[in-house]
Amino acid sequence: MKEALLYDNRENHQVACRLCAHFCVINCGERGRCGVRENRDGILYSLVYGHTIAHHVDPIEKKPLYHFYPGSRSLSIATPGCNMHCHWCQNAGISQVPRDVKFPVGDAMTPEQIVVAAQQSDSHSIAYTYTEPTIFFEYSLDTARLAHDAGLANVYVSNGYMTAEMLDLVQPYLDAANIDLKSFRDTTYRKYAGARLQPVLDSLKKLHTLGIWLEVTTLIIPGINDDLQELKELAEFIVTELGAATPWHVSRFYPQYQLNHLPSTPSATINQAVEIGRTAGLMHVYAGNLGVDNSTLCPGCGATLIQRRGYDLRNNRIGRESRCPDCGQQIAGVGMGKEEQ
Repeated sequence: MKEALLYDNRENHQVACRLCAHFCVINCGERGRCGVRENRDGILYSLVYGHTIAHHVDPIEKKPLYHFYPGSRSLSIATPGCNMHCHWCQNAGISQVPRDVKFPVGDAMTPEQIVVAAQQSDSHSIAYTYTEPTIFFEYSLDTARLAHDAGLANVYVSNGYMTAEMLDLVQPYLDAANIDLKSFRDTTYRKYAGARLQPVLDSLKKLHTLGIWLEVTTLIIPGINDDLQELKELAEFIVTELGAATPWHVSRFYPQYQLNHLPSTPSATINQAVEIGRTAGLMHVYAGNLGVDNSTLCPGCGATLIQRRGYDLRNNRIGRESRCPDCGQQIAGVGMGKEEQ
């Protein structure tokens, strides 16, 4: 255990957590909605500090981050727990923690050991992913500081349900984030994720303002968030608030967890979403989970610059200063050219 950051003491040994947008008020002996922060005698503790439930070396494209040191490796870690309860969660076995689970869970791994493992695996970055990095903030923050000192980048793959105060604390060490914008309707967030839309939008804008490289993912689910008008509004939000160069990943849903009764998303719907994004003015829209070519094209001349299929990067033609070798257009991202990696 480790004493948590970002909480206030209240009367009768209650604590008020300021880590995520739930702003849980937690009675003595109870846990927050994430299931991994517990009030013990008026002190809030993180129950997952120092233990990983998953750690693997992944291609950065798996996050997915297509415009952040493409072709590099990322040591990816997670602890149990999440502050959302999505009906389609693909990692529900580790994210949805039973209220009576006894900690610690997983493999003991100090921040120092994580950094060494990243170096030994020839990873360019450490990704805090699989579950929700917000809920193991103290662990990720200590690791990110050490990683930063060691010349490694730090990446969040997140649902975006954190507070601005948390983002301000991690900003000096966080280099990139992929935020899952699950829907553009508050009713969908409330019904299927146990959360609200506006805090996610606020986090996206905050990340952009802080200068952290940002990509957005939307898993498109039949009958839940596949309305074409909703997708149009979502794409327009990205263009207006985050910038036309922000990559948008639109991914195909496959039946899982509490939505096993739904069909997979038709390929035609994903292709429509891609066109909606491009029509809205987005320069880089990618179709996920289709097994198709996901190449990065030059928004200036249309040339293929990074050839990839799924997570497999096959060729990178981007030149110095992240420019297209054919027309000189600068390509948005971090470390896009080979000589920059």
